[in-house]
Amino acid sequence: MANLMTRIANMFGIGRVTGQNDAGAAQQIQYQTPLEVASAHRLLDFGFSSGLPVGSDVVIAFVGGDRSSPVVIASGHQGYRHTGLNPGETVVYNQWAMSILLTESGITIEAAGQDVTINNARNLTATATETAKFITPKLLCTGDIIDNCDTNSVTLKQLRDAYNEHKHDVENVQGGSSTVTSEITGSPVDG
Repeated sequence: MANLMTRIANMFGIGRVTGQNDAGAAQQIQYQTPLEVASAHRLLDFGFSSGLPVGSDVVIAFVGGDRSSPVVIASGHQGYRHTGLNPGETVVYNQWAMSILLTESGITIEAAGQDVTINNARNLTATATETAKFITPKLLCTGDIIDNCDTNSVTLKQLRDAYNEHKHDVENVQGGSSTVTSEITGSPVDG
């Protein structure tokens, strides 16, 4: 009976992360408790992964109360924890203050002054029911831009080129039987 009670008492522990290795099939966490410095596999929910900063708190389960079979089942870092969430809100965050916050009233992405990159999308569609607004000193596009794309196939470059090359008859000029045509604009639209 005493052996059973010892195994039950040894089923869980709390430790602090001293290092990690994320190279293998399972993430390995090195942790320290008041009793030991050891390593354990870390279980993660499918589709989510993170690298624990040194000093993170971990809950360790010892399978069958056997301290030679540790598994990290929960983790957190008090200094980097995102605070102030309302009931029902969710946030994905890191130690550099970047976050994606899901609230009842919308989604906020905080890049903390860093770049945001979307890679390898075959097509990217953003749908807004009212407005799409970019607050930026410069908007860059490496390809063609087509406005009213559902009913128009002419690019802005084609429109710009047509404007810069266009000529038209000059009206109300006394020219006899000839037609007077203007020259190409002296102020072309650059593109």
